[in-house]
Amino acid sequence: MEIKNLSKYSNAEKIVLAEQLWDSISKKELEISDELKKELDIRLKNLEEGKTELYSWDEVKSYLKSIRNA
Repeated sequence: MEIKNLSKYSNAEKIVLAEQLWDSISKKELEISDELKKELDIRLKNLEEGKTELYSWDEVKSYLKSIRNA
């Protein structure tokens, strides 16, 4: 499949196209392996039990910049 010249469309039109593409994918068609399901369940359980920390995107970017410049 080749998509040609998206630059001729406005950002709003591109967003509508992206939404239509996303909506065209049936959730039933998306397959997640049992191994990945298990890992996601572990991560969700850890989050619910307060065993993991969450970081904002700004915190992550700041951290990455700091280790890049170290």
